[in-house]
Amino acid sequence: MSNRFDCAVVGAGVMGCSVALFLARGGMRVVLLDSGPICRQASGVNAGTLTMQMTRAALIPYAMRAWEMWMRAPEWLDGGDVAARLRPGLSVAFTPGEAAMLEERARVRREAGAPIEVIDAARAVAIEPSLNPAVLMAGFCPIDGFASAYLTGRAFRPALLAAGVDLREGNAVHDVSPGFVLRTAHEPVHAARVVLAGGVWLEPMAAWFGVKLRIKTLINQLVVTERLPPVMRSVLGVASGLLSLKQFDNGTVLVGGGWQGIGDRDTGPVAVKPENLLGNIRLAVHTIPALRDARMVRSWLGLEAETDDALPAIGRLPGVPDVWTIGSAHSGYTSGPYFGKLLAHAILGEEPELPLFPIDRLLVREAA
Repeated sequence: MSNRFDCAVVGAGVMGCSVALFLARGGMRVVLLDSGPICRQASGVNAGTLTMQMTRAALIPYAMRAWEMWMRAPEWLDGGDVAARLRPGLSVAFTPGEAAMLEERARVRREAGAPIEVIDAARAVAIEPSLNPAVLMAGFCPIDGFASAYLTGRAFRPALLAAGVDLREGNAVHDVSPGFVLRTAHEPVHAARVVLAGGVWLEPMAAWFGVKLRIKTLINQLVVTERLPPVMRSVLGVASGLLSLKQFDNGTVLVGGGWQGIGDRDTGPVAVKPENLLGNIRLAVHTIPALRDARMVRSWLGLEAETDDALPAIGRLPGVPDVWTIGSAHSGYTSGPYFGKLLAHAILGEEPELPLFPIDRLLVREAA
């Protein structure tokens, strides 16, 4: 029985870990497989922004519930901590075009339930004194914040093990046979159900079952500075470039998002695109002039999965009973733990608190 499970979760990012955790707590025998360590792909190398202002309006109710989970992570992760911090969030505009974009984004997110208001430059600078006074206006959200994404796997591990999840890192799944026999890098695994939680690799995973999806890969560039005296006390986003900035407790400032790196999921390797990285740094310095003399310590990249409509793929795999998918949500780190909890409830036969996102809309149709 050591290799027979009620459910096999393939992909140990934040969504896969959350599904596995809540399934195990619901009484299922669960195995969680990943080709590498848990939460070391997108879930461990993203900017850690927990924000309503970069979240799609349709996902605001999910993101707000997930935000609550992140802020009390040690309570449901058996003491695991991602160093989540509550900070005011500002999305700033420097041009009339950015201001119009910001006002529309704030309006639709406010209608979806996010506590976002548009404020003038004086109030924005009062909230964030280091902000460039050339700012025209800002969207303000009092319940934004951030986490240290690199701590995600360390936070989930004790909770997964305590719940009885069979955690198999460094154990890539190569394909799945009928009857759900998973051929892995080691011994085969048998499961009554399968959850595909592979992030940017969800597309080739769905192909194991003859289902064609189209998942886009975003190559986010991130930069961290040396330790600095306090220069920021908010989470900042720039309306034009979806760039984010925040200062951690140790004084380092993280700049994430913005213009992309180069490469793709399949051909690899991905790489920094110097002119885009420089553009991100210039925009960060324009936003917070105090960063002008800061030294850049390290840059890295993270692959983010996105569907054509930028909404997640969460639900049953069409035409394949007992196979489910989860992932591919833009800014998915913010909403990840709540998405995983929702899907686990559905698999356990419970009524989810909020609707899932069936993937029928994403299928690639063959030409007649």
